[in-house]
Amino acid sequence: MGVDLGELVRGREIELKELSGRAVAIDAYNALYQFLSSIRQPDGTPLMDRKGRITSHLSGLLYRTANILEAGIKPVYVFDGEPHPLKLRTLALRTEIRERAREEWLRALERGDLETARIKAQEASRLTPEMVEDAKRLLDLMGVPWVQAPGEGEAQAAYMASKGLVWASASQDYDSLLFGTPRLVRNLTITGRRKLPRKNVYVEVKPELLELEEVLKDLGVSREQLVDMAILMGTDFNEGIKGVGPKTALKLIKTYGSAEAVLRARGWRIEGLEEVRKIFLEPRVEDVPRPEWRKPDEEGLKAFLCGERDFSESRVETALRKIRTFWQRTPQSTLEQWF
Repeated sequence: MGVDLGELVRGREIELKELSGRAVAIDAYNALYQFLSSIRQPDGTPLMDRKGRITSHLSGLLYRTANILEAGIKPVYVFDGEPHPLKLRTLALRTEIRERAREEWLRALERGDLETARIKAQEASRLTPEMVEDAKRLLDLMGVPWVQAPGEGEAQAAYMASKGLVWASASQDYDSLLFGTPRLVRNLTITGRRKLPRKNVYVEVKPELLELEEVLKDLGVSREQLVDMAILMGTDFNEGIKGVGPKTALKLIKTYGSAEAVLRARGWRIEGLEEVRKIFLEPRVEDVPRPEWRKPDEEGLKAFLCGERDFSESRVETALRKIRTFWQRTPQSTLEQWF
């Protein structure tokens, strides 16, 4: 979920074409959960093959990545590694929420409330290790690079952006800014028309670019102070102070200077403050080679998706045409210039 800084920071809305010629590190788990949540039947049932294996994540990964490539953007997906011990409580809570949502989904189906059923089914989305391995296999067949992070995928993507291996990182979460990405692209994997929950209204979702330097300048804080704001609000690694939201956190940090000073002045306590701060400022990351993109294994891709997972051959061919368009426009000799 991450820290919600939406009340305080606003990016610049951009068109996909503005990212053409750029390499972008995408938070893979973030994107896959979006696909699992949004690509469903009207009653909330995910897409499945004849053996009952969920394929919503593969569908989203194929078609969205093909669209990104067609726009001239070079994606590299970054997968989460082992979670930090301080995140285990958050993960357990999310599992409980998903289980409750699943029960509510089934009850809504029984009473014929399809709108509620779909919403609850989205909240019940669960990404399994098998799904992750299938996603990596699909990316390999598409010729799209992926990176296995030692810890948080967002942290690794931010590190790659800070080192110039990619131009930006992409995620829906603002935590990427806390991890130090110089540029964050939001909405990259959900661009397009989206229906508002419980309303027969569709909105156009466009990518949004946030630059860390501009965000810090607009707020009048340092990156360290931005991290302290998040800690006061509560992160995936700690419980925050009850009643402290983004605006209050900003006011407190600008008044007192640091989280420690805020806690002393208000008589509050946060367990493991320094350790949580270190997670964001000194995250577990690894140096990786510069990403390389390859032309897709078209026969292997069709064998996997159509032969094994019951995808429509015509739809897979449509995605392949978009990928071919990318390669026709992108000579191999120019790839190293795209950063």
